[in-house]
Amino acid sequence: MEPTIIVEKEMIFTEQQIKEAVDKYPTPFHMYHGDLIQSNAQSMLNSFRKHFSDYTNYYAVKAAPNPYLMKLLKDCGMGVDCSSMAELLLSEKVGFKNNEIMFTSNNTPAEEYIKAYELGAVINLDDITQIDYLRESLGGKMPDLISFRYNPGPLKKGNAIIGEPQEAKFGLTGNDLPLAYAKAKEYGVKRFGLHCMVASNELDVHYFEETAKLLFSTVAQLSDQLGIEFEMVNLGGGVGIPYRPGQNRIDYDRLTSLIHKAYTEMIINKGLKPLKVVTECGRVITGPYGVLVTKALHSKSTYKEYIGVDACMANLMRPGMYGSYHHITVVSPQDPGQTQKYDIVGSLCENNDKFAIDRVLPKISRGDILVIHDTGAHGHSMGFNYNGKLRSAEYVYHQQSATPFKCIRRAETYQDLFSTLLDI
Repeated sequence: MEPTIIVEKEMIFTEQQIKEAVDKYPTPFHMYHGDLIQSNAQSMLNSFRKHFSDYTNYYAVKAAPNPYLMKLLKDCGMGVDCSSMAELLLSEKVGFKNNEIMFTSNNTPAEEYIKAYELGAVINLDDITQIDYLRESLGGKMPDLISFRYNPGPLKKGNAIIGEPQEAKFGLTGNDLPLAYAKAKEYGVKRFGLHCMVASNELDVHYFEETAKLLFSTVAQLSDQLGIEFEMVNLGGGVGIPYRPGQNRIDYDRLTSLIHKAYTEMIINKGLKPLKVVTECGRVITGPYGVLVTKALHSKSTYKEYIGVDACMANLMRPGMYGSYHHITVVSPQDPGQTQKYDIVGSLCENNDKFAIDRVLPKISRGDILVIHDTGAHGHSMGFNYNGKLRSAEYVYHQQSATPFKCIRRAETYQDLFSTLLDI
């Protein structure tokens, strides 16, 4: 539900920094805090590596597929999780290779498997039927290491965002898993991994503890049943961020302590071969450290009070597509003592083109700057061109740089938009 009073949420940029950016660049635009992204990434890695020395996080490229941001994370020691040809190509250009790349896809074309194999990526298969398809795609060859995505169905409760596992199109059933590993072994695969991803934007650490326990117990069962040794468990992603004021972020140290306790009890104390534990988080890495900056263009008073801004759903799909909450700050409102309940809307020919519904904010005037929080993941990356809307520029901020603001993706032009048309 929308708050009925003005609730404050700390911004990652000062109002002065936002104003400086708006003076330099036309709105709307996405802006990321590069220093905070790297600090957060390092904090996560450090927490896990206290317990798992060879741990890495494979950053989910789909969250923010910008080479500059990917390079920041590579410099911290993260890998990348790819799900498409474009993400593989971006990762290759940034310099990721071999086991720095996890390829987790579904309904995968042959050319994507071929590219992933050429890059030496860890291939994580979504279905038992993909074993033969992969082998055929690779001309009868198989990777040395194969992982499978497990869909535990009723054994694991889904969360409010992603739904129940048995309703998801992803992953192998528990009945198919032993058949899949046996078949992969028959085809010459010597090294094995297991993966599960059943949550999205989850803030309860115990949810991930339960997932870890499920995977560790599955590894134990399959190892005994098939006589194979696992070398990797991918706990998936889904670690959430506090979009709403008053929500608390995941405590990395607590999260990793719970996972390590389960690992010690269920793997080490059972005499099983030590596992490389990895994750594929995206949202929690960059999400809180990006904002969408927009300006108020119009006000409209009909059955409700509307503020029309120069951004639209093409710049940030989540509120319109999922009803997701993104906090909004009005930068230096002209009349800060007055408040009003608004719908904050864009200009698409769609009624769900709304960033907020019945949101109480300071009274907004034309030209006021609005900052939409937590757009550093699944913000710009989910953009589109309906109504011929142009996708915005992306900028990154580094406090100690001689030029703190850097363009890392220019805004689209109409020439870009029309460049694929053949008869114009």
